[in-house]
Amino acid sequence: MSQEVVSQLAPTGVLRAGINLSNFLLVTGRSTAGDPEGVSPDMAGEIAMRLGVPIKYVPYKSPGELADAADTGAWDIGLIGAEPQRAAKIAFTAAYCEIEATYLVPEGSHLKAIADVDQPGVRIAVTGRSAYGLWLDRNIQKATLVRSDTLDSAYDQFVREKLDALAGLRPRLLSDVKKLPGARILDGQFTAVQQAIGTARQNAAGAAFLRSFVEEAKASGLVARLIARHKVVGLSVAGPG
Repeated sequence: MSQEVVSQLAPTGVLRAGINLSNFLLVTGRSTAGDPEGVSPDMAGEIAMRLGVPIKYVPYKSPGELADAADTGAWDIGLIGAEPQRAAKIAFTAAYCEIEATYLVPEGSHLKAIADVDQPGVRIAVTGRSAYGLWLDRNIQKATLVRSDTLDSAYDQFVREKLDALAGLRPRLLSDVKKLPGARILDGQFTAVQQAIGTARQNAAGAAFLRSFVEEAKASGLVARLIARHKVVGLSVAGPG
């Protein structure tokens, strides 16, 4: 292992991994010590093992908070959805896994397909600064985005204000739809959230190592094994970068 890579990714002698706790597919529990468990923490742990350093998890309540800390030195690698807005400060790998994002609509909705949603007068509930929310920020032209801070508050606002659609990751929407008689999830996806690993842009050698690691982790079956180990439904291994 190149000493330059180790010094860039673990300058304190410990790999500090920023973890987004709100992604329930990638963080599925807590250890007895209180550390996050799941596909994302396991990927970070594997990187630490390759570097020959201990792992320290730096948890964040939302992906936006994790991204905001990119230039503060609070974390060395961040496991987060790769989005162009975030890439200004973060050097991302290719995705190691993907999650479908689509819409839930209420009973009796006139919205039948994803293409119907971006129309004048349509109000979409969305978790602000989520990866799929950032995609909607860039791509929605006619509908109105109604942003909330969390997944739960987006759902609550959707119900309370009788909004036209709730944007979200399909696995979460599968649980939300059970709470709303007559509601349905639209077929297909408006995007697939690309879950990647990033580091500060100045860490060129570290970023190159992370890119190689992710491609190896996909090709070797490591990512698939982690998904199976944690029994995650709705998460798929991304294609080659």
